[in-house]
Amino acid sequence: MIGKEDDMSEYDLIIVGAGPAGLSLAARLAEAPLRVALIDKTPAPALADPAYDGREIALTRASIERLRTLGAWQRLGAEDSAPLARAEVLDGASSYVLPFTDRRRREPLGALVSNAALRRTLFECVQEQQNCDLVLGATARIADIDGTCASVALDNDRTLAGKLIVAADTRFSNLRQSQGIGAHMVDFGRTMLVCRVRHTRAHNSIATEWFANGQTIAMLPLLDRQSSFVLTLDAMEMADLKRLSAKALAREIERRTQRRWGDIALSSEPCYYPLVAVYADRFAAPRFALLGDAAVGMHPVTAHGFNFGLRGAFVLGREILAANRNGRDLGAIQGLRRYEQEHRRATLPLFAATNAIAKLYADERRLARLARGAGLRLMNLAPGARRLVESSLSGAHA
Repeated sequence: MIGKEDDMSEYDLIIVGAGPAGLSLAARLAEAPLRVALIDKTPAPALADPAYDGREIALTRASIERLRTLGAWQRLGAEDSAPLARAEVLDGASSYVLPFTDRRRREPLGALVSNAALRRTLFECVQEQQNCDLVLGATARIADIDGTCASVALDNDRTLAGKLIVAADTRFSNLRQSQGIGAHMVDFGRTMLVCRVRHTRAHNSIATEWFANGQTIAMLPLLDRQSSFVLTLDAMEMADLKRLSAKALAREIERRTQRRWGDIALSSEPCYYPLVAVYADRFAAPRFALLGDAAVGMHPVTAHGFNFGLRGAFVLGREILAANRNGRDLGAIQGLRRYEQEHRRATLPLFAATNAIAKLYADERRLARLARGAGLRLMNLAPGARRLVESSLSGAHA
């Protein structure tokens, strides 16, 4: 129900932010006897058919099963997903490769799906729900939170009240700030370029992460000899690339990848994003919870941002469903604290490790380069550590 206007302003749950995490939480509650409002500043047509934004999401097997539970995975076409069979990490000019595969099940680690396709299918699921009102093209701010109620005021002078507000409004969340919840932010001082490229050499469904000469490169395998090219550079160097034509940028990508993937041509417009990681000091307060990037905004090097957001939606959804089933207050802090503790246990170790890795691989001092090479070899010699990483990539323990 899009933009439904009536005199009713009372809801059980108010979700602010119709990105993948907010949509996932709404979809998780589709069968619950709850009244849900989902608010987003984006108009309905843009949510129904999102523009391609360059981002390809590496879904773990656990995330695929969660999307299947929501009914979203089944809505993807055959052309929307590509298998991820293996991942390899390279360092500099060295021929040494650190591989990651699923040795036990001999199955793909997961699949690659564009952020736009995921948002489209999740929106389709929520759009068909009978218990969710979509309030689109509107910006929300928190009007009041007290012992019995929480309310948001919209920029169209409408007020919605509920038992719980969930903020899923990006890693720079205004709602998080308005509630006095701080966040640890790591600005890497670098910019990420993402675009689809077509190449003449086969990728064999292998994702490659390559660190060399002050740059980080990822090639994520898509269908039809295409890959998602991901490049991180310092902001000043990236500014030079932004001025290149499509053909000149393709030649630059060939040079930077040393033609490992053969001849390259762009098959999408390039998109650029600043690299800032965020971890909120708290994920919950009375009648208020953070979800998705508003809680944990990951550096993209491990491709776990959406996987964590989806996992968080299922954990928070479980607490909301349990509270409703047992006649408890949805906004009571006890259930929200359980969500916070579980989500923190799942995300904090990888958040810290990812930031350490990103900083190490952005450091071109000789000692850092030696540490990187030694680290790759030690990982390969420590099968237990490598299996732990492989499990996180596939979501085996998610």
